[in-house]
Amino acid sequence: MAEAHQAVAFQFTVTPEGLDFHLSREAVRQLYLAAISSWKKRLVRAKNSFLTGVYPASPSSWMVVVMATAGSCYCQVDPSLGLIGRIQHCLPHSDMLTPQARMVVSTVLFSTGAWLAAVLLFRRVLRILLSYHGWMFEPHGHMSRSTRLWVALMKIMSIRKPLLYSFQSSLPKLPVPPVKATITRYLESVRPLLDDDKYEEMAALAKEFQEKTAPRLQRYLLLKSWWTTNYVSDWWEEYVYLRGRSPLMVNSNYYAMDFLYVTPTHIQAARAANAVHSILLYRRRLDRGEIPPMMALGVVPMCSYQSERMFNTTRIPGKETDTLLHLPDSKHLAVYHKGRYYKVWLYYGGKILPPADLELQFQRILDDPSAPQPGEERLAALTAGERVPWAEARTRFFSRSPNKTSLEAIERAAFFLTLDEEEHGQEPGTPGCMDAYAKSLLHGRCYDRWFDKSFTLVVYKNGKVGANAEHSWADAPIVGHLWEFMLATDKFQLGYTEGGHCKGDPNRQLAPPQRLQWDIPPEGIAAIEGSLRVARALADDVDFCCFPFTTFGKGLIKRCRTSPDAFIQISLQLAHFRDKGSFCLTYEASMTRLFREGRTETVRSCTAEATAFVRSMADPRHSRSERQKLFKAAAEKHQQLYRLAMTGSGIDRHLFCLYLMSRYLGTQSPFLARV
Repeated sequence: MAEAHQAVAFQFTVTPEGLDFHLSREAVRQLYLAAISSWKKRLVRAKNSFLTGVYPASPSSWMVVVMATAGSCYCQVDPSLGLIGRIQHCLPHSDMLTPQARMVVSTVLFSTGAWLAAVLLFRRVLRILLSYHGWMFEPHGHMSRSTRLWVALMKIMSIRKPLLYSFQSSLPKLPVPPVKATITRYLESVRPLLDDDKYEEMAALAKEFQEKTAPRLQRYLLLKSWWTTNYVSDWWEEYVYLRGRSPLMVNSNYYAMDFLYVTPTHIQAARAANAVHSILLYRRRLDRGEIPPMMALGVVPMCSYQSERMFNTTRIPGKETDTLLHLPDSKHLAVYHKGRYYKVWLYYGGKILPPADLELQFQRILDDPSAPQPGEERLAALTAGERVPWAEARTRFFSRSPNKTSLEAIERAAFFLTLDEEEHGQEPGTPGCMDAYAKSLLHGRCYDRWFDKSFTLVVYKNGKVGANAEHSWADAPIVGHLWEFMLATDKFQLGYTEGGHCKGDPNRQLAPPQRLQWDIPPEGIAAIEGSLRVARALADDVDFCCFPFTTFGKGLIKRCRTSPDAFIQISLQLAHFRDKGSFCLTYEASMTRLFREGRTETVRSCTAEATAFVRSMADPRHSRSERQKLFKAAAEKHQQLYRLAMTGSGIDRHLFCLYLMSRYLGTQSPFLARV
């Protein structure tokens, strides 16, 4: 209990003489250091907000403008055309302000105003430059003069090293496509799937919609696009993700895998410690804005908005719609092992715990012989089942302590860690090992992942790692950036000792992990078991085949002057046709992060060109050269659709918003109902 008492700043006892206070110097010192760390973080965020707000200018440029203006005035050259004199005349008269001081103040005020005007002008120019997307539609390896000039101007405007969010307010808004273009592309996408009669029926409905209903809906949608940052993203997050009542597990959440052929250490606690420490380093860089924004061609920034909710975020269930709980900071981690939940502090003395200390804490959890409390082991099954029962159980059984306190410890954690009892990974010569690895990360045992957390880090008994991520707060590339950083930092920067442990000596005076306490009644346990049955039925229905493909890669495809993405999508069409003997609507996600708060758009890869090529592969009368021409046409069509989607000219998000607008306005549309 000595370590536990150190966590209390002061204690008191009641004596006949009164209250007897006992201060803990170490606890007070930790509180002081934590406060210093918190204020440093606030100052860094304030500084980054200012630097981001004036980008591409810098604070030093303000000083240059002030000095240049002052120098001009000293040389009796007035660059303000009389404005400095007017400002000086408007300043309040005071004995403390001498004529020279009034001149200095008015010069600084004019210089500041001129500098701010220049900042606004530069940011406007930057937004205009970022609205140019002609470079995407030019042949690979060829660049027009206009694009060369655009690249040169972009390099000049972004010559100062940007922070993560430097370009955010300069990114253009996602445009609302014309209704006519959307309907034309929609009819083109369904033509390979419909016979003549059904196509004519759909075309007639589309024409009626375009002429009668669409103009009104489009006007309201344009109005929404003017007063919101992105006319799609808020509705997409709410209606596609948060209002979904089906289980998140399998249906929405996705996973990430470890290195296939390398395992830095087989010691579970050590691998977990290095992984957690690496993730915390990434979070610190994220908070400071030190991570450079993703850039296309090295000059085109992508929206970084989704990174804001990577940590300290949990999806809270509701009866009609869920909500996202995001905290500015969190200093602890929620850990699950053998049916028990723990709270592990991540900071000591205002600093991130080093890997050796984290390994000590995780090893204490692994060595804990205590048994789960009633209902504790399968508690997370509530997050794996239907959302409404989880919302009802949360309100009924987790609104009072100790359950409320323990649930808040999980939901307010930086992220969730599972110390898994199983062993998984790529094992050459073992059939089905990758299938089991993927299924474990996708759904596990249905109660050993907290599917509501922004992501769950899974560390297996043999040292392999993986992750399960919730989808509403961001798309997979955002987690991919974190995952690549974690793997690289773990392997190449932190490293391990020869024995496989983390480097450094642990601080054995650290308070041990805090075991979370639960008092779940029999009715609550019944609700947990009900969600578990639903989740297990869903998990058992998953047929997963995962294997490494080593015959060739994207290098060979590129040497054939073909887009690897187009190659894969056309291959999927061919494989599906050979298996089913028919075609179907196919969804490929394309990103729209060239626009502010952009997420994804749909690329309908089952095109007329793709189906023509697939049919030629089944027809022996077609020669090799004819099939090559058809394949080239299909690949070019797919690339065209992908570029249109990336530049805001996709059809599905536009139709989605038109449909929602019709529901809000109470407008009936047979066309939108069929779409």
